[in-house]
Amino acid sequence: MKMQKQQGFTLIELMIVVAIIGILAAVAIPAYQDYTIRAKVTEGLSLASAGKTAVSEYFSANGSLPTDNTAAGMADEESIAGNSVDKVNVGAGGDGIITVTFSTTTIVGQTITLEPKTTGGKVVWDCTNGNLEGKYRPSSCRK
Repeated sequence: MKMQKQQGFTLIELMIVVAIIGILAAVAIPAYQDYTIRAKVTEGLSLASAGKTAVSEYFSANGSLPTDNTAAGMADEESIAGNSVDKVNVGAGGDGIITVTFSTTTIVGQTITLEPKTTGGKVVWDCTNGNLEGKYRPSSCRK
């Protein structure tokens, strides 16, 4: 008896592999895109953390909240920017509210707002406002 050598994969086997890779890509690509946008939102919240400190210090010293970046002792809103952040503004809604405006694709022009609540002599921050979609926000900032 003569043994035949295996010649390789059949066309059906190759098509099954390609279909599996396509299904995995269809699931993974949108999840990865959301992940990258959430990383860009994190950059904005990181830039806003200096504003949170400045507003809290202003409140401790004066007993009220600042109305703009200058009163809070911060740089102009346009100079607080990053790769994905257009500006960080204190006082856009009045009373120490910090607004982060994004400049990256997909979320260009969208904002996340950090609103100070002063209770018992301390400042507690609420980040559930702004027009940024909930799926891009950190879990603590979702409504």
